[in-house]
Amino acid sequence: MRKKSLMERVRLLGRAAIDILAVLGRSAIFLVHALLGRSSIGGSFQLLVRQLYSVGVMSLAIIVVSGMFIGMVLSLQGFSILTKYGSEQAVGQMVALTLLRELGPVVTALLFAGRAGSALTAEIGNMKSTEQLSSLEMIGVDPLKYIVAPRLWAGFISLPLLAMIFSVVGIWGGSWVAIDWLGVYEGSFWSNMQNSVSFVDDVINGVIKSVVFAFVVTWIAVFQGYDCEPTSEGISRATTKTVVYASLAVLGLDFILTALMFGDF
Repeated sequence: MRKKSLMERVRLLGRAAIDILAVLGRSAIFLVHALLGRSSIGGSFQLLVRQLYSVGVMSLAIIVVSGMFIGMVLSLQGFSILTKYGSEQAVGQMVALTLLRELGPVVTALLFAGRAGSALTAEIGNMKSTEQLSSLEMIGVDPLKYIVAPRLWAGFISLPLLAMIFSVVGIWGGSWVAIDWLGVYEGSFWSNMQNSVSFVDDVINGVIKSVVFAFVVTWIAVFQGYDCEPTSEGISRATTKTVVYASLAVLGLDFILTALMFGDF
């Protein structure tokens, strides 16, 4: 097999870079078209409510169960480590800060990408493959505003709320393990947590993270569905891309946001 020359490798790299920029450009135009212009919320309020139920309410089960177990595990692991230093009464502080700052927004976004994001991609991709989007265009209905916009707004609204629920349930699960199982004094658990958690630095920054993640994950999900090949294989690839790209975007953005919010610059 003939080895590729340096120029061929540079050409392939340049082509890949151009393809990536083209996709980013198409996705940006797609987003602007879907969100701007004629109001897409007031005229499609029922569609928005339906999508809030589909991507938000239907994701509650996995969010609540995951938050509960993660909070319980954090409490167990934190108690085991803090006991070595005689600081087991600070387990409430550790559980709350970990969930509010990091695990709440990040794990919720990853679960949302896997459950709701993949469903959005598959749903829009199936509409494209069955020519439902083309049919809407033929009767003068903009599919970006009628199909895409309600799903975008539903994702933007749902994920931050789910992240808050995740953190609250996780703290409750951690308190149950620490107080009722491990014997941590209830007053110390809650007082240490209240004294250490800052509303602005911890709660608000966690909400900001979840809002950014909601924007990126939902954008990726709906664009992959709208831009996929109208075949079963194309929809399958687009669904996989949604989960992979959204997960990588969440983890990368988490580092950037954490550095900006909590880094000593």
